Amino acid sequence: MADRGGVGEAAAVGASPASVPGLNPTLGWRKRLRAGLAGTGASLWFVAGLGLLYALRIPLRLCENLAAVTVFLNSLTPKFYVALTGTSSLISGLIFIFEWWYFHKHGTSFIEQVSVSHLQPLMGGTESSISEPGSPSRNRENETSRQNLSECKVWRNPLNLFRGAEYRRYTWVTGKEPLTYYDMNLSAQDHQTFFTCDTDFLRPSDTVMQKAWRERNPPARIKAAYQALELNNDCATAYVLLAEEEATTIVDAERLFKQALKAGETIYRQSQQCQHQSPQHEAQLRRDTNVLVYIKRRLAMCARKLGRIREAVKIMRDLMKEFPPLTMLNIHENLLESLLELQAYADVQAVLAKYDDISLPKSAAICYTAALLKTRTVSEKFSPETASRRGLSTAEINAVEAIHRAVEFNPHVPKYLLEMKSLILPPEHILKRGDSEAIAYAFFHLQHWKRIEGALNLLECTWEGTFRMIPYPLEKGHLFYPYPSCTETADRELLPTFHHVSVYPKKELPLFIHFTAGFCSSTAMIAILTHQFPEIMGIFAKAVLGLWCPQPWASSGFEENTQDLKSEDLGLSSG
Repeated sequence: MADRGGVGEAAAVGASPASVPGLNPTLGWRKRLRAGLAGTGASLWFVAGLGLLYALRIPLRLCENLAAVTVFLNSLTPKFYVALTGTSSLISGLIFIFEWWYFHKHGTSFIEQVSVSHLQPLMGGTESSISEPGSPSRNRENETSRQNLSECKVWRNPLNLFRGAEYRRYTWVTGKEPLTYYDMNLSAQDHQTFFTCDTDFLRPSDTVMQKAWRERNPPARIKAAYQALELNNDCATAYVLLAEEEATTIVDAERLFKQALKAGETIYRQSQQCQHQSPQHEAQLRRDTNVLVYIKRRLAMCARKLGRIREAVKIMRDLMKEFPPLTMLNIHENLLESLLELQAYADVQAVLAKYDDISLPKSAAICYTAALLKTRTVSEKFSPETASRRGLSTAEINAVEAIHRAVEFNPHVPKYLLEMKSLILPPEHILKRGDSEAIAYAFFHLQHWKRIEGALNLLECTWEGTFRMIPYPLEKGHLFYPYPSCTETADRELLPTFHHVSVYPKKELPLFIHFTAGFCSSTAMIAILTHQFPEIMGIFAKAVLGLWCPQPWASSGFEENTQDLKSEDLGLSSG
């Protein structure tokens, strides 16, 4: 995610529909007229219905029927109104509870969703916002949609945990599944992309492993890995699968990865010698390269988890030098975290200088690490009272601006760093600028913020000021593109159900929740008042019916019926 530039947007705004080649102004005028007629179609139908009803009032004897309805309403007892309002309150309360649950689970109103998807096409609402194919608004919409598609791409978590040694141990202790089916399915697709190729049929062990990566059941995958090792004791991908899923400790995983490294280096050297023989051999070399890089990276992560941080840093640096094209694996984020653990802040700054570039995709690790380094220089002596009295220094202004930049990129991170929300195990895939990326960053970097005295205090005092600069984050950003609206849906797929997904910007309650809550409360209050004070409510009902239906009241109407309602009929005690 690069910082936003304004040249393309200014050019799009400066264009006019008339200057677009091939655009027919007459056709645009007809489309706008059709859209306007479609938007007023509902009003025209409503007016026509009222006119038809007024014209047929005498043949349909509407006045006599209305008088008969009035007499019927006058003959009803307060028991009926108690039952009516009580039932209405119950039904509206059930609708309110369902709407509240649906909104918190899916982030939208069920009634509103059904109305938009089914009623709007019937009302002609789909054509009300027609814009010209070459108009500036259409160009901006296309640019925004392309940007949203790129930002809603799911990335593999560069710091993902080990399934057997970490995720499965969590399941054994808590009984909860930390990974969703969607997340594990994405990992299966990654494994098939990284560890398979078209020449797998030439080696029986690779054919078995190709089937193993497609298996959904973990015991079946482990069994297939052992079958591959029986066919070929130097099958590197089989050792990788066992290290990821069968090993129950990091030590066991490291031992298996070392065996995979020995086999992977041998296969990689053989592939290098045959790479120019055919396109199939080139594909095989790419596959063997991916396997080797994956093994070395996981060995570096094992060394980091076992406390051998300098060894982990050396492996990562060697990987970045030996395989510079594989930047999409984001090995530099692993390196940043290890260097922060060593408190080698100068080396961290050197890595940021290379990767925190306007032309490269951003991440929470890059933005918040840059903010942490600038915060480190001023946080120890920072005091909100002193700053408000004398103002901010240049270094403090730079630190605050870096925090604002990081918060704009991912606004979910501060709540985890400030421990306002509980952390869970990070998923195997993340969505940049989403809640899943915030969890993955805070899970590993919270300790680095705590180590620097005053860093969290400065973050707590300044992070909410970011939102004053971007009052409409979904429409316009400050340093980045507008915040994508697709993050909530993707994060709900990536994160387990027991986690409360963080939503930004915070959504207001839909209209139907307010309506059902008010309707439920008002009908319940009317039912209680009618039950307790039937005479007063009878007079009130008579007045309301008199305003709407000015007809003479029957002598045996509502007034007499209220006298027949005894306290024992209503279930009241003599007290």
